[in-house]
This record gives sequence, C-alpha cells and structure tokens, in this order.
Amino acid sequence: MSRIVSVWLPQWPVHRWLAAEQRKTRAAERCRPSGAPVAPRIPFVLADTTDAPRIVALNPAAEAYGLAAGETLADARARIGALEVRLAEPEADRKALLRLARWATRYTPSVALFREHSGSDGFFLDVTGATHLMGGEENVLRDLARRLDAFDLPVRLAIAETPGTAWAVSHYARTPVTVVPAGAEGEALGPLPVEALRLAPETARTLRRLGFKRIRALQGQHRAPFAARFEKELLRRLDQAMGRAPEPLVLLTPPPVYVATHSLVEPITTEDAILAVAHRLMQDLAPRLEADGAGARRLRLSLYRVDGGVERLDVALSLPTQSPADVTRLMRLELERTARLLEAGFGFETLSLAVTVAERIETRQHTLATAPEERERARRSTALLDALRQRLGAASVRHLTPVASHCPSRNEMLTAGPSTAAAWSAARPARLRPPLILPRPEPAEVIALLPDGPPMRLRWRGKLFRLAHAEAPERIAPEWWRRKASEPTRDYVLVEDVAGRRFWLYREGIPGRETATPRWFVHGMFA
Repeated sequence: MSRIVSVWLPQWPVHRWLAAEQRKTRAAERCRPSGAPVAPRIPFVLADTTDAPRIVALNPAAEAYGLAAGETLADARARIGALEVRLAEPEADRKALLRLARWATRYTPSVALFREHSGSDGFFLDVTGATHLMGGEENVLRDLARRLDAFDLPVRLAIAETPGTAWAVSHYARTPVTVVPAGAEGEALGPLPVEALRLAPETARTLRRLGFKRIRALQGQHRAPFAARFEKELLRRLDQAMGRAPEPLVLLTPPPVYVATHSLVEPITTEDAILAVAHRLMQDLAPRLEADGAGARRLRLSLYRVDGGVERLDVALSLPTQSPADVTRLMRLELERTARLLEAGFGFETLSLAVTVAERIETRQHTLATAPEERERARRSTALLDALRQRLGAASVRHLTPVASHCPSRNEMLTAGPSTAAAWSAARPARLRPPLILPRPEPAEVIALLPDGPPMRLRWRGKLFRLAHAEAPERIAPEWWRRKASEPTRDYVLVEDVAGRRFWLYREGIPGRETATPRWFVHGMFA
C-alpha cells in the first residue's frame, strides 16, 4: 500500500514573490504584527514580457475585481486604476519550487515535481512507510502545513494511495488538509468536478455539455462509449486516480537504500554539534550495512535549515566502510573546506545521512603473521587518500586503474575517480611487475651465450652491469586486433646484477622467425 502526499501551492508565482518581499520587509522592520496579511489588499498581478503583455498570475484581490489569467495588461489597467504589476520570472519560479521540493526531502527522499499535466505549482511526496516516524499521517500533514505557513506560502495538502486522487483532493476538496483512507479513492473522488482528473480543457468542456459534471457520474459507466468518443486520456486518468493503472513518479533523485534522519529539539550551528549528529546517524546505519554485508562508498549529509534552506555535504571513500569514525573524519574535513555552511542564520533543525553508493565488503583470508601489519598499512593508505581527495577535491588526486590488456604499456591508466580493489585483483597479472615502468622503453646492449640463453652482461645509459641472476622469460604478444605488421613479439626477462639492482628487460622479436638480430630494451626497474 503506497501513500502519496500532494503539496499544492495555490497561485504559486504570486505568493512566492510576495513571500520573498514579506521576508525582506520583516528583515527591515525586525517584527511584524500578529495576523498581518501576506498579500496586499490592492490588486497585484504578474505579467509576461510579450509585445502585448498578458496576466499570468494574480492575487485574490485582483480576482475579486474580475481579472483573470490570460487577459491583456492594457485591458486590466483600463478597468482598474490601482493595479500593481511585476514581470513574471518563470525560470526563477521553477528554481524556487525545486529548492522547496528539495527542502521537503526532510520527510522522505522520494519527492517528485508536478508534471506538465498536473501544473507547475506543487510536488508529490511518497511517504510510504515513513509516516510512523512522525506519529502518523495527520502529524506529517500538520507539520508540513505549519512549516510552509511560516514561509508565508499558502498550501493545500492531501494524502491518498494514488497521485491522481491526492492531486484531485488537494485541489478541489473543501478542507485545506485532507487524509483519504486506504481504499476510499472512489468515495473521495465522487463529489469532485471532472476537472479534478487533470483532463484537457476541451475534454472537460465536452463532458460537461454531455451532463457529466462530477466524477461520480463517470464511475460505473460502460467504458466503450467513452473510449470511442474521447481520447485515451480520459479513461487513463480515471484509472490512475482509482489505482487501476500505474502512474510512476519522476523523482528528483533515486531514493537511497540506506538513510537515517534525526530531527532536533533545538537547532544547532556549531561544527562539533553537526559532527556529533552525523556520527550518531552513521551508528544507526552501520548495523543495517553489516547485516547486508555491505559498506558505504559515497555518503550525503543533508542539513535542513530553519529558514527552509538545504545544505549538503558529500564524501567519498576509497574502500567500503561501516565505521562511523571514518565517515565523521571526512565530514570534518568537508566542513572545514566549506566553512560557509556554518553561516546558517537560525541553525539546522534536521539532519539526514544517506548512503548514495554502497558496495559489498569482500572477506579476505590473511596469514596470522602478516594480517595485522597489512590491515594497518591498508587502513593508513586508505585514510590518507580519502583525506587528500576530500581536502583537495576528487579531480586533484589521481591513481592507476587497470586496463584489460596484456601489453605492459597499456594495462593501466591514470584516472581521478575512486579506485576499487576488486578491479585490481581481477586484473592482476600472473607475473610480478616492476613498480617503476619507464614512459618509453630505452635501448640497451645485452650479451648472452646463446640467442635464447639468459643475459650475462647489460650496457644501459653508458654503464656496464654484470648480471648474476635471470628468471625464465615471459612472452607477451600484442593484441591481434591492434597488432600492426611491424610490431614484433616481446620476451620479458627479470634480471639482477651483482650489486643487487634488478631490471626488467625485453627482447624484441623471435630470433630466426621475426628478426635475425633481436634488439634489447630496458622497460622498468625494481627497488
């Protein structure tokens, strides 16, 4: 059973503009008389910027004079002398609604803006399984209405099992806040006008001419005449509202699998207080991650301000973790890097921690003698990489990533994203590779007793090295899909001189088959 909340902001562009002006007035006056109206008593409209400006939104005072959206501004001014006009800003309205929808993620991570057929003045909240955290659906709606009223934004709310029913009730019910019980969609929709189905204006007018003014008149009727007379929109909208057809929501962000939220009695503003709450939230998530055998690779801490703003902190780790201490340490570095977050005015009243990327934690077998040292070395290396990436930015710290190629010059590349140990373990070659590989192989002179015998002497960079040991050669042929006619096979040999210096050589070309005089090159060195 799903539960969807429809948040409708009547006359959103006008009230959004008026709310912003009201906040400026309050900041200047430091106070406002209790119960003072937000909307001015004089008619107020927003108009577009075309050659013949038309009204796109208006306040109740303008509606009382008989003005309507779509009317030309010249006609409106001719009828009403005292008319306050502002230019409409559709892009600013859209961004403001998006910020408000992100603020609403304090109730649930599943938030979706109204789509084109629903209007551009509200959004949906999928609160399925989340209402019990605030004491029930009534408390969620009551708290949401109270907070939006504090922002000087009139709102109408409804909760139902389907987005269609929630939208219809929020727009046309008599009460501003309505809870539709599960399974009562038909009863809630019956007395509402047919426009509540989000139909095209032409379809609604045709239904009214045929005598279908209320949705109850459509319920229980045979579907064939409607399917023959009207577009598919009519029956689809009716089925979606009744729950007989799906209506997926386009969420702002995919809902995370692991998320924890904490609402505070008193707002907080200090760094230590924020980190303490973040540590507690990670402690709540750790048992769930451990039960699934997973760890967090990327996390997002959302901080909801008292004035309606939302700040976010994103951290990333090189390896999946379940440790609250690791997450808190990176959060501290991020807070130090973005000190502006602490300039929050009245502070943060709700914090939410979400694991945006999770990976399985693979168990590894270690020997008893080396396990503690290896684990401590890996922990310190990982902590250093995470700290550098968090302090300098992810693009500033680069690392080697394996590439599916047997050729040593092409089997790794430099990237800026987080590395994965699984990729390296899967791409690890069977033979040892030197930690230092030259950008380009350098020619060398090698003396061997036989063409296929081990090297005995090496002359490289003007110096002669007497070799004491040599391993069996490793033949590496170029990929057949990349191979050129002039690209020969390479036989790699690991050699060590009498002083302990170790070189990685290769002989280019198979003697007697690909070349008569093989050439030698130094490609890398070991410590």
